[in-house]
Amino acid sequence: MLVAVTGASGLIGTALARRLEAEGHQVLRLTRSRPTGPGQVRWDPAAGRLDPDALAKADAVVHLAGKNIGEHLRWTARTKRELLQSRVQGTGLVARTMADLAGYPGGPRVLVCASGVHYYGDRGDEVLLESAGGGRGFLAGVVQQWEAAADPARAAGLRVVHLRTGLVQDVHGAGLPKQVLIFRFGLGGRLGSGRQWLSWISLGDITGAYLHALTHEDLVGPVNATSPNPVTNAEFTQVLARVLGRPALLHVPAIVPKLVLGELGDELLATSIRARPARLLETGFRFELPELEATLRHTLGRPARG
Repeated sequence: MLVAVTGASGLIGTALARRLEAEGHQVLRLTRSRPTGPGQVRWDPAAGRLDPDALAKADAVVHLAGKNIGEHLRWTARTKRELLQSRVQGTGLVARTMADLAGYPGGPRVLVCASGVHYYGDRGDEVLLESAGGGRGFLAGVVQQWEAAADPARAAGLRVVHLRTGLVQDVHGAGLPKQVLIFRFGLGGRLGSGRQWLSWISLGDITGAYLHALTHEDLVGPVNATSPNPVTNAEFTQVLARVLGRPALLHVPAIVPKLVLGELGDELLATSIRARPARLLETGFRFELPELEATLRHTLGRPARG
């Protein structure tokens, strides 16, 4: 299978491309930079440029590209606009190009799009299956528009899957290295009440989920790409402290992230999302690292407890 991948230089994209190639598939990397090899094609989502002839060679498309949510410490109106546009413009361009190709022989028949569990918004202790409705808030609105941007491919009869991803726990990820540094300085602790739920997944399992979505025809629409074992902020704090062998005695008042980070702190650190990967489990997906402690020990190179 030839799989076209956008965002192939990111954390998930790099790992996924490596895994696809290791399992005998070919990868066509869509890049916004000048191509440096035969397996790359240039595209420009902001300008609406994507060569349909290049995409027509692919059997499937994995769309991962989008501006990093945590790239800036505080969100401005411009930052929020860029976060939304980087997702909606790129997804719309890929979906429209695939839809245009759908009437001809060949061409990609499945689109697997990155998405996020923030679709659900802040939902407290509610267990969130894929059938749950969308929530409120800036990120919830972004994800909802992000998924809707794939409608042209859906309308053309193509199979479209949205992997609503939880926080990827990896030593090279966006959040874990910062948390590890805080704990190593002895400043770790729960945030606010600690009761807010965190939906997470290991890097190996998220790449496995993409491969699963590509190869399972019965997967369509939203799919929660999260561990079957979400944890509360207090539980995450305790597990990370145990893995690092550091104390977690502090209590950070809930108001602090909002004061320091503004809306970003509220949306990323105070929101409670308890997602369950019902569709993955129903279609036979097997998690390699379903438990948080084993995942953290694996990625941080810490030996398992005897």
